[in-house]
Amino acid sequence: MQINMPHIIRLTVVLSVIGLAVVGCGRKGDLDPPSAAATKGGDVNKPTKQPGTEDKKFLLDPLL
Repeated sequence: MQINMPHIIRLTVVLSVIGLAVVGCGRKGDLDPPSAAATKGGDVNKPTKQPGTEDKKFLLDPLL
């Protein structure tokens, strides 16, 4: 099986577009600011829950 150059270029472009589309997936909006309790001597690295927000599970969350 012989693969010619236009086929390789087309395959590279398609895979690049798919890769960019996957990288662009994620949550919309700004980053959540840390709560006041987290910044006053608390653990800044630990995420805090904002009132009125619900964290929805996503299929790829375990990979992140």
